[in-house]
Amino acid sequence: MRSSSLFGLVILTVSASMADADVKPNGLFTAGAVLQRERPVPIWGTGSEGERVSVTIGERRAVTVSRNGRWSVFLPPLAAGGPYTLTIAGHNRIVLRDVLVGDVYLCSGQSNMEWPLSLARNGAEAVSDARDPQLHLFSVPKSVSDEPLTDMSGMWQPCTPESARGFSATAYFFGRSLRKHLGVPIGLIQSTWSGTPAEAWTSRATLASIPMLSPLLAAHDAEKAAYRKALADFERTREADTRPADAAPPEGAPLKASPKPPVDSTDKNSPTALYNSMIAPLAPYAIRGVVLYQGEANVGAAFQYQTLFPALIANWRADWHEEDMPFLFVQIAPFLRRQETPGDSAWAELREAQRLTSRTVQNTGMAVITDLGDETDIHPRDKQPVGERLALLARSLVYGEEVEAYGPVYDSARVEDDHIVVHFLHANGLRAAEGGALRGFTIAGEDGIFVNAAAVVHGDSVTVSSPQTPHPIAVRYGWADYPEGNLWNAAGLPASPFRTDKFPLTTENK
Repeated sequence: MRSSSLFGLVILTVSASMADADVKPNGLFTAGAVLQRERPVPIWGTGSEGERVSVTIGERRAVTVSRNGRWSVFLPPLAAGGPYTLTIAGHNRIVLRDVLVGDVYLCSGQSNMEWPLSLARNGAEAVSDARDPQLHLFSVPKSVSDEPLTDMSGMWQPCTPESARGFSATAYFFGRSLRKHLGVPIGLIQSTWSGTPAEAWTSRATLASIPMLSPLLAAHDAEKAAYRKALADFERTREADTRPADAAPPEGAPLKASPKPPVDSTDKNSPTALYNSMIAPLAPYAIRGVVLYQGEANVGAAFQYQTLFPALIANWRADWHEEDMPFLFVQIAPFLRRQETPGDSAWAELREAQRLTSRTVQNTGMAVITDLGDETDIHPRDKQPVGERLALLARSLVYGEEVEAYGPVYDSARVEDDHIVVHFLHANGLRAAEGGALRGFTIAGEDGIFVNAAAVVHGDSVTVSSPQTPHPIAVRYGWADYPEGNLWNAAGLPASPFRTDKFPLTTENK
């Protein structure tokens, strides 16, 4: 590890005559920060009214004046490199050492993104190897809020076994792979909380503007109104009870129980609660893109997720003033093998919502991990291939490398007599993963009853049929809580579950 004289040093020199608040940057600007390369870098914070604030890095300098207690500047684009010293000066002077310039990613989601490196498969070995002074990590503290916050605390740390141990395994493997292939500094900001739904990570304005999503707010607002009324009633009751706390009750009178204050309904699952406290304070810190692993908490409302997930993406992009900011995400893993015959699956419907998002929302990429599930654990431990597939997507989508980053992607289907021909993109070397027969395909007729089907590869297409369905109209693949399909391509990447039909989903009315 570096000595404290080289890393983590913050020098604060305060003018003895100063009567107002010190200049203070947003909590993301600490020693060891990674600034986004090759684009203007916003730096902002608080200070006293009229305070002249200067920000310097290397030979670059920007100056502004604090207004209404806030200031912000833009540093001109910087090339990858470092370490630099970043100096912020007003009445006081803050010196931040070991600042790097490279690519920064916001890594967010629920428990599978939060899952620490130490508990991943081969975690002990991965932690021991986690030594890279050009990979820096920042963990956003967990908190909830009913109103958007403007700041939070934290500290950038260089990647060491100590700092990486509890850091997101998926994010770490993603960053490690990018470091290997790009050779520039990488900064990872982890903002995660297990078991949380997408609406908790979405702004009030976004939810309120979409009819399908606004009821999420209405329910929470009703709970908050009830809490405020109960709190007011509690305060009135407490004020009315003027008897001293240590006074004995009259002889023979029953003991009077002290009233208990009501409990605030806002928690980590409340709409907007995590957006307000764990996303809003981060914007507009310059980042290269977002990596998200979330969705399990929304399985029960998977149809709604078809609207909610794109809305979240648009919300965050608007906050960062970048309408096509790269957004990479993980399709949720298989879980609970309990379907012996084809049937409905809310888990499959959530994966379908994610697949549709990847096809319809620009500059998004989806990592498919149907081969990495654990039938008894919602937290599969094999996080390295998850992070590496996300890095493949980044290399293709963000950096324009000619690498195959996708498994077979459903493109179209046509009915031909007693079978259906399904065409795929990214279909070079289309095959069954381990050879033999394809698994995971089902087929249905007008009655909407799906049965297991035979499937045969022909070039970039798969022909699907079953003698039980002589007049088919629809095909599904991997449509189960725990899909066991084995359609891959030559890059060794699996196909996403999909459906060709428009039959009603089980979660449409939830």
